[in-house]
Amino acid sequence: MTSNQHQPYLRTLSCGTLRVMPTGGNAALDELFDVAERRNPKRAFLFVSKVLGRHIPVKPATMRTIYQQLAAQFPACDTGPVLFIGMAETAVGLGAGVFDEMRHHLSESVYLTSTRHPVAGGKLLCEFKENHSHATDHLIYLPHDAELRRRVLEAKTLVLIDDEATTGNTFINLLQALQQEAGLRHIAQVITVTLTDWSGGALTRRCPLPVQDISLVQGDWHWEPNPKAPIPVMPEVNVTATGSVPIIGKQSWGRLGMAAPAADLGNGIQASPGEKLLVLGSSEFVWEPFLLAERLEKQGADVKYSSTTRSPIATGFAIQSAIAFTDNYGLGIPNFVYNVAHQRFDRVLLCTETPAESVDPILIEALQHIAPRVEVITYE
Repeated sequence: MTSNQHQPYLRTLSCGTLRVMPTGGNAALDELFDVAERRNPKRAFLFVSKVLGRHIPVKPATMRTIYQQLAAQFPACDTGPVLFIGMAETAVGLGAGVFDEMRHHLSESVYLTSTRHPVAGGKLLCEFKENHSHATDHLIYLPHDAELRRRVLEAKTLVLIDDEATTGNTFINLLQALQQEAGLRHIAQVITVTLTDWSGGALTRRCPLPVQDISLVQGDWHWEPNPKAPIPVMPEVNVTATGSVPIIGKQSWGRLGMAAPAADLGNGIQASPGEKLLVLGSSEFVWEPFLLAERLEKQGADVKYSSTTRSPIATGFAIQSAIAFTDNYGLGIPNFVYNVAHQRFDRVLLCTETPAESVDPILIEALQHIAPRVEVITYE
């Protein structure tokens, strides 16, 4: 680690002060994240990733490099089926990216995501809780494909992927659900993958199986709340339900299992060299939009990638701007796009797995203020 990587990270927010001390890793803290205030009384602050492509627009090439750096740390694990699970909604794309790098080295691998959108006709594998989240309930489904289903049920290595680890509770909750509720009894080892790991090996101490933790940086944090700060009011976003709008997109990117990317969203879309483009995924539908953004970047366009989210974050600090609107699934819950409204682009491509008319006109109007061309790309 270089000298600046040893430096503690200190941020004073209106609700308290956060101090982070790095203990290991290969990146400076401020290269990976900034901090914002959550509109969530359970935890008043949020690590906002600069490389995830969720709350801060990022170049696709930067995101791909992160996937490669994490994949490079993997131990040998090709002694049976390997099950990768990415956590909704924040780490769906991160999980797919790490899986995409690793699948070439594994003969029997499968990627699944947790979801908060029930799959019609799907067979539920298990449910689990993410206790500190703004949306606590997660569902995991079995693949329809027989071979992918076999890889899930016979998995010997379990890879759990999230943007960060703090207490290890979410990973423990998921592991217990997979073993007890889903009956995955062949798991012999667990690998956790995060961008930042603040858990201090908590999962290793609590898990009866061998655990290897992979991350870009490790450290400890201390939060000193401001007792005079008002308690934030969180919008009602803890909804795991089927909305009034149908999901028309193929489930080929993880909700029902993935062995290899389809990479078939917006195949007819072309970019001009130097064109300033913003590609936006929506909710959990982020992997195929990322692959579209990556392809357009390789054509020479100046591309940034980000996504809509249900995560309620206050403006200020890492959040320079916010657009609020209603979700496109017919759930009637608030959604947001962060750090986009203050920028300018030549074209915005908003990618959805629901019909184009499901997009809130408020979002379209806001995007039209930052780009002369706004296109809704639907996955069908």
